[in-house]
Amino acid sequence: MTENATSAVKKQGSMKYVVILALSAGMAGLLYGYDTVSISGAIEFLRQAYNLSAGLQGLVISSIMIGGVVGVGFSGFLADKIGRRKVLLIGAACFFFAALWSAFTYTPWTLIAARIVGGVGIGLASALAITYITECAPAKYRGTLSSAYQLLTILGIFLTNVINFGIANAGSLDWGINTGWRWMLGIGCIPAAIFFIALFLSPESPRFLIQSGREEEGFAILEKIGGTEEAHREVADVKASIERDKNGKLTDLFKKPLIIPFLIGLLLAAFNQVGGQNAVSYYGPTMFKAALGDNIPNVEFLCSSLVGLVELIFTVVGMALIDKAGRKPLLVSSAAGMGVFAAIMAFAFHANIGWLVVAGACGFIACFAFGLGPVTWVMIPELFPTYMRGRASGLCTVLLWGINFCVGQFTPMMFQGWGGSGTFVFWMIMDFIGAISIAKFAPETKGKTLEEIQALWTK
Repeated sequence: MTENATSAVKKQGSMKYVVILALSAGMAGLLYGYDTVSISGAIEFLRQAYNLSAGLQGLVISSIMIGGVVGVGFSGFLADKIGRRKVLLIGAACFFFAALWSAFTYTPWTLIAARIVGGVGIGLASALAITYITECAPAKYRGTLSSAYQLLTILGIFLTNVINFGIANAGSLDWGINTGWRWMLGIGCIPAAIFFIALFLSPESPRFLIQSGREEEGFAILEKIGGTEEAHREVADVKASIERDKNGKLTDLFKKPLIIPFLIGLLLAAFNQVGGQNAVSYYGPTMFKAALGDNIPNVEFLCSSLVGLVELIFTVVGMALIDKAGRKPLLVSSAAGMGVFAAIMAFAFHANIGWLVVAGACGFIACFAFGLGPVTWVMIPELFPTYMRGRASGLCTVLLWGINFCVGQFTPMMFQGWGGSGTFVFWMIMDFIGAISIAKFAPETKGKTLEEIQALWTK
């Protein structure tokens, strides 16, 4: 292969091609964003339709994380066996089926079952989408391109807030209780179908192909991405990395040198969730209705749309900065900023100042969106060698989804027991602990090749 490639005319890489690949895989984020907010819009209608307790409301929302933990737990192992692309396709199919099933359920328990299936799909796709992009993207653009996942997640959140607002205003309260929530959940089959088609038309990860002995195929994709000369360098680096790691096994994660990046990956995964942003994402409409009252019809959906727009804008800011300012400064400032705005929200709930709750939520989510949101997903796959990337990223994401489940399940109980003020004091403490921990332990990976990052652990 290399002799043939060398004798051929040298080709230039195509940035357009790699952007298309990044956006195709990043559609997994759109599914996650859609589900996050579609259920937050539907939950009040579901509560009235099925007379849900606080605990059952939490289970309806958090059930998707049960499936997510299962999907993520298997994703890395499957991806290292059958490839990144095939697992992403399976994930898209699961979510398509689950979205349609959710729209036609008639008990909370069948809805929970449907959401668990959808969670398996999102779990399979969530970690591997970033792994796929990481393994395709040139080093100098890897952070920006990998952020496509988070950008599409936030785009999904914003668009779904707008859709929820439209559906909530499309009929009476009785219509919303009987029919509206079905539309909110069922429309999720559309982005799932788009994701499936986009991945079906995309190639396998070039690094996985080379690792699997399909060097010519891997070289051809790398050549389209970065040009002939860069492809030769990438193939040589990947082959050297594979040779070095050929005797590697999963237990390597629990001993030096890989225990160091594994613990850092777990740290990033944990603080992506324990800061409390999904409390706003999952329960924003409920929270805003409690803070603002019923004087303006559906004002809670309008406020959630505003928060979603802020999140979208600041995600773009984060994408613009990630390969310039670096990963670590964005992570630390993001966690610290979330702590400040969590304190403001705690005060606003205590003083019963509705507009300040909404303003605080906008600031809280803005801080998450430019740092912890995109950078966590970018950085975790960067930490690990090719042979371990899928499995290690999957295990880190299991923790992320597990904490996500706890946030979805227990937030209604926290509000019921502690009130909004006590709940956001808790998130404030977690955010400040996160900022200090990340500042102390996380490395900077900006501008380094994946192979150069591996060298950090052997110094």
